[in-house]
Amino acid sequence: MNTLVSEPKAKNIRFENDIMWVDLKDGRTLGVPLAYFPRLLKATEDQRKKFIISGDGTGIHWDDLDEDISVNALLAGVGDKTQKNKHK
Repeated sequence: MNTLVSEPKAKNIRFENDIMWVDLKDGRTLGVPLAYFPRLLKATEDQRKKFIISGDGTGIHWDDLDEDISVNALLAGVGDKTQKNKHK
């Protein structure tokens, strides 16, 4: 059996309250809490809008915030980085 699986790629992102919405080229939309990305959570609306979709959609980059996020990492799921020391 031969199965072709393409790499997920972003085509657009937008923000609504404390959620980042990532529209993928395959039609899916991911909603990700900004709490997972403290730099984005603390950023202004204007700073959040200054992103570049890189690698033909495989990543999202904010030069001013020094933030890089891969689409594969979003699909794999990440923990809330602002809560990392509260479970100890």
